[in-house]
Amino acid sequence: MNSKDAEHILAQAIAAGPFAADWASLKDYTVPQWYEDAKFGIFIHWGIFAVPAFDNEWYSRNMYVQDSVAFQHHQQTYGSPTAFGYKDFIPLFKGEHFDPDAWVSLFREAGAKFVVPVAEHHDGFALYDCSFSPWNAVHMGPERDIIGELATAIRKQGLVFGLSYHRAENWWFFNGGRAFPSDVQDDHYRDFYGQAEPEPDQNPPDKAFLDDWLARICELVEKYQPQQIYFDWWIERPVFQTYLPRIAAYYYNRAAQWQHGVVINYKHQDFPDLSFADGTAVFDIERGQMSSIAPRFWQADTSVSHNSWCYVENQNYKTVASLINDLVDIVSKNGTLLLNVGPRADGTLAEPEIEILQQIGRWLSINGEAIYASRPWKIFGEGPTEVVSGSFSDGKRQEFTSEDVRFTTQGQTLYATLLGWPESGIARIKSLAEGSDLYSSSIVSIELLGSQDVLTWTRTAEGLLIHLPPEKPDDYAIVFKINSPEQ
Repeated sequence: MNSKDAEHILAQAIAAGPFAADWASLKDYTVPQWYEDAKFGIFIHWGIFAVPAFDNEWYSRNMYVQDSVAFQHHQQTYGSPTAFGYKDFIPLFKGEHFDPDAWVSLFREAGAKFVVPVAEHHDGFALYDCSFSPWNAVHMGPERDIIGELATAIRKQGLVFGLSYHRAENWWFFNGGRAFPSDVQDDHYRDFYGQAEPEPDQNPPDKAFLDDWLARICELVEKYQPQQIYFDWWIERPVFQTYLPRIAAYYYNRAAQWQHGVVINYKHQDFPDLSFADGTAVFDIERGQMSSIAPRFWQADTSVSHNSWCYVENQNYKTVASLINDLVDIVSKNGTLLLNVGPRADGTLAEPEIEILQQIGRWLSINGEAIYASRPWKIFGEGPTEVVSGSFSDGKRQEFTSEDVRFTTQGQTLYATLLGWPESGIARIKSLAEGSDLYSSSIVSIELLGSQDVLTWTRTAEGLLIHLPPEKPDDYAIVFKINSPEQ
């Protein structure tokens, strides 16, 4: 494919309808049911940055930023970036143990319903069969179509395939290499390092870059037919704004032809929220959550570690309990969780990440009916722990406690999830008190998912008190299935 081919395909799809390339038309976009039902997906950050395995996935940029720890590490480990630049990691990015079927089997075991690998990160190295540049995994490094192989494996195992596209940031990402003699300034590598624009706010992407950016998206859609496209934050810049409705109309119209429900994820105000009822795409919050039930379906994305999206040595992993609690909290507020893992350069996943995913999968195998295809209740929950809304806020609150309760529904069935095991042996749910306006029905029975014990309970004006069995179903959040006579 070339730029003219892409433009022709894009124009044809827009002309074919049902969406026009304007926001008024795009407000009729509907979130597909598969996505609202899925609730849990896997994000994958894999690429050249897994070779140095230091700091985080921005090593590619920071190794050229002279006051950064990555620059110092690079000097000490590999020498000057002038002699050993980021491009020189590519032959070391071999992916010799990459097994897409094994990856996807693990993701299925984890309970994920969709998978979103990064097709191209800010560093400009494409993990797919890119027609627009030889700097891709088919021609270099692993010499395999990583995205194509993953798409096949994901669909074969019954999950939904999406992808993430971060090329917008490539306009400026390597600009640290402009500050001293480095290979970033060598025109032989311009196609890889890009413009490396020192002042991107004053000198935004030009038409040639934007048209190329658009054509590459078109190629990804045509070659791989993803059902989800995740954009990172930099498309919020004004120069992208005339391109975004064209991308959305093209993608949604192609999806209509394929009879696939599709999703675009955006951050901040990249796509307009025309009203509480209408939306042109699905809002995403990076490393953060909502403080209350959102009127429209949304996504949270975070990583299994606190410090990096890609594999690095000395990873600071989150606990399984905290990740499960975040999932429950997000789902109770009309959201879905996209959880990231970062494979090693050889294509294997680190053992702690495998264990985290397996533990989440075991929990979902017991409690999944409170998550999958559920919908929010009248309130998201109760409890002392306050969640701060917005990006990069997941470290701004205390850990959830056994007093924190989250609600979801399946039809007339109410699920109450406690984000910890009450040491007193009694679960207290204030919102379900006798005479509560929130839950006026009587209760026929209460089940603790994963337990065969028959529960006893009392309902008073202070709350619903449930006596717990002697043994926990597992070590994480516990779910009560509350049945009323109306069911």
